[in-house]
Amino acid sequence: MSQEEDKARILSAFGGTKGLIDSGAPALIFLIAFNFTKEVRDSAYLALAFSLVVTLIRLIKRDTIQHAISGVIGVAFCAWLSNRSGKAEDFYLPGLWTNAIYGAAYALSAIIRWPVVGLILGPLLGENLKWRKDPIRRALYVRATWVWVGLFAARLVVQYPIYLSGNVNALGTARLIMGFPMFILAAWLTWQIVKSGPKLREDLRPAP
Repeated sequence: MSQEEDKARILSAFGGTKGLIDSGAPALIFLIAFNFTKEVRDSAYLALAFSLVVTLIRLIKRDTIQHAISGVIGVAFCAWLSNRSGKAEDFYLPGLWTNAIYGAAYALSAIIRWPVVGLILGPLLGENLKWRKDPIRRALYVRATWVWVGLFAARLVVQYPIYLSGNVNALGTARLIMGFPMFILAAWLTWQIVKSGPKLREDLRPAP
């Protein structure tokens, strides 16, 4: 398997471009709508409608709808939460919870030497779980996992104080800046780390 194929698999494993659009665009729609309408309910419903349309398009084109469906569920929950509280900033609160949970899970996996990145990429790169018996490969996956811990932690450190301030525009902007661009950076760093070390030892490679 070529390095470009490995790179594509890594990007796809963490959601890919379509997954980011499905999960990130509704938040942008909400922010724009709220600036025009100043109505939490209408803005939330518009974001939800957008997410449903994206899912319908994926179905029509017979694309993978896993991330689209997850996006609809996530946006529906965000809409419910913000409508319930009447606070526009609460539309972004589940995203903060998600980053906290993911960050803790990834950090714990790295600490106990069962790094999430290895669990995700090992089977995709043809290593299955054999990498756990190769100290070098395992160390690479641990390092790559800490990259994602850093991503989740950075989002929380920056966005949570903004959430507490109630500044919806600043919070929505921070989410956009720290969404797709930082995801691409984390995926690229993961690829760089994984490809920087030697391949899995011959005696550990799964039989063809």
